[in-house]
Amino acid sequence: MTNIKIILASGSPRRKELLAQAGYDFDVCPSLSDEDLEPMAPSEYVMLLAKKKADEVCNRIIAQDVVRRVKKLPERFVVLGADTVVSLNGRILGKPYDYDDAYNTLNSLSDQTHQVYTGVCLIYVNGRAKSSSSFYEKTDVTFYPVSHDEIIQYLATNEPFDKAGSYGIQGKGGLFVKGIDGDYNNVVGLPLARVYHELEELVSEE
Repeated sequence: MTNIKIILASGSPRRKELLAQAGYDFDVCPSLSDEDLEPMAPSEYVMLLAKKKADEVCNRIIAQDVVRRVKKLPERFVVLGADTVVSLNGRILGKPYDYDDAYNTLNSLSDQTHQVYTGVCLIYVNGRAKSSSSFYEKTDVTFYPVSHDEIIQYLATNEPFDKAGSYGIQGKGGLFVKGIDGDYNNVVGLPLARVYHELEELVSEE
């Protein structure tokens, strides 16, 4: 594994947990970028948002605006931006706006197969030189039939409200999942194995 500092351009607890589990040395600097985009394909949407997040944080770091927030930043580091959405029949389902939106999202996912897309942008900074890699990963997720009462009980846990698609596969929302086809960690919020390989290739190209 490449021994290089990662700056995570996200405040997502799930992404922090995944990077920590993998043993990466990282700091967190959430992006301040605008997430409003025109309608587009889910794969394009997550890649563009991931790039916006990584670019914004990278530019702030280089401009010395966050020196005190990033501890002992070396000359070589990687900024990692990521964004995850759920898509059902081509329609993007992000984080719920409110209770009713979360209910309707879960009801629409019941007994259906949906897709989870995570876009990732890696920006490698080595002194004044920069290089980058962008990609996305897709995982198919199939839900069991979910009843009205089950949705109400799940909403009462408050777990769904900060998650794309209104559920967390690593939490109680995992009880709705009949099966997945693809990377489990991608559904959690970061396709860790793909990140590892893309990062190794990016850093080795110098």
